[in-house]
Amino acid sequence: MSRVKPREPMPQQPPAERIKNFYEVALGYTEEQAVSEAKRCLACKKKPCISGCPVMIEIPEFLALTAEGKFLEAAASLKRNNSLPAICGRVCPQEEQCEVVCVLEKTGQPVAIGRIERFVADYEAAHSNGSIVPYDGPNDPTLAQYHVAIVGSGPAGLTVAGDLAKMGYSVSIFEALHNTGGVLRYGIPEFRLPRDILDREVDYVRSLGVKIFTNVVIGKTVTIEEMLCGGYEAVFVGTGAGAPQMMRIPGENLNGVLSGNEWLTRINLMRANRFPDYHTPLKSPTKVAVIGAGNTAMDCTRTALRVGAEEVTIVYRRSRTEMPARAEEIENAEHEGVKFKLLTNPVRFIGDENGWLVGMECIKMELGEPDDSGRRRPVPIPGSEFIIDVDTAIIAIGQTPNPLIRSTTSGLETTRWGGIVIDEKTGMTSIPGLFAGGDAVTGAATVITAMGAGRIAAQGIDRYIREKHGLPLPEPEETLDG
Repeated sequence: MSRVKPREPMPQQPPAERIKNFYEVALGYTEEQAVSEAKRCLACKKKPCISGCPVMIEIPEFLALTAEGKFLEAAASLKRNNSLPAICGRVCPQEEQCEVVCVLEKTGQPVAIGRIERFVADYEAAHSNGSIVPYDGPNDPTLAQYHVAIVGSGPAGLTVAGDLAKMGYSVSIFEALHNTGGVLRYGIPEFRLPRDILDREVDYVRSLGVKIFTNVVIGKTVTIEEMLCGGYEAVFVGTGAGAPQMMRIPGENLNGVLSGNEWLTRINLMRANRFPDYHTPLKSPTKVAVIGAGNTAMDCTRTALRVGAEEVTIVYRRSRTEMPARAEEIENAEHEGVKFKLLTNPVRFIGDENGWLVGMECIKMELGEPDDSGRRRPVPIPGSEFIIDVDTAIIAIGQTPNPLIRSTTSGLETTRWGGIVIDEKTGMTSIPGLFAGGDAVTGAATVITAMGAGRIAAQGIDRYIREKHGLPLPEPEETLDG
């Protein structure tokens, strides 16, 4: 049996250089690399990679077009099912989705689907003379009389808006912040997702005819009930999970203790790393501890290095095996000099006489039996307490949905922790005409999971409006729920 050709490596900035800037770490494939990698696809008859993709991209098709050097055609293929390919190619965990079911995964070298997706999206942008390539797929102009409102401009909201606009609906997005993107803008650093890439993808959604209104806080400016009674056939809630979870241990209110949300928002959205050019002060850290080991935690550690921290340490109560972050992000953090203190859990923060953080008392842990997540439960080791010297502690252990929508929407069914309850096949909530998806339903998850939920909700909204007005229903094969 012939040896399988190895996967094309991703060119990167050297670690010693990149920790001094916020430029993109991964530099992207060349044309030759993209073609070479795409040719590794075996064109399997069963196409398992498609079922592994939450937005059901025709992966073999766009890979085959890339292999032939037909990059613009490959981009058009991608955009039929994904309005944000340049984003997905950068931040989605393909290794857990489309790539993990690739036949070549058995060799340890699946096709680099995400990297090729990124290349194709970037190629289209570079060869469009600065303009947005218009959508030329099917569109029903008779649907333009029906208006749909989207609450939130994160990955779920942008996906619903893009899909419905492609169908022909009139769509408006309402965003509470002064700029679009949701977690894509405030939660992901520029060295992973440059802002010009995000802006370009949002502009593509606008080019579909979607109207975007910022600085509109739904639940305050206007309620969901008022929207449903005010001319909108349906409303989709994609407000994400922006409320941070804290540890509830002594000293959490000290200066120098922040949530991962606050840290990343100050830097990503408010440009605190460029003070005084942007008037968002951020205390310069020296010794930083980041509690948690998910993607948000990795982003916090790597931004801390870039704003001048001398020492950055991940503090995690389980072992390396249980870390929920992408392997690629863990490796990048290691290469950049982040330290890892595993099987360790903070028990209190220690402050000075002025209320500033100076230390963190921790306890060593050992792993017991698996908990509900399937990971082994961390158990404290009595008498193993010790103190770490830190001046900044960033708590990145998870987020929950903002309570504003659920507290101002009568009859909306939610979980005990605040997630909106939906019909998983349609995205419909307990209120007719109100749909939801993404982190507002599941709690903090991945960008592509939110986008997959957005696609399901878009088809649920389409079916709901058609049934309401006696319009012909879409063909069964067009739906995502089978």
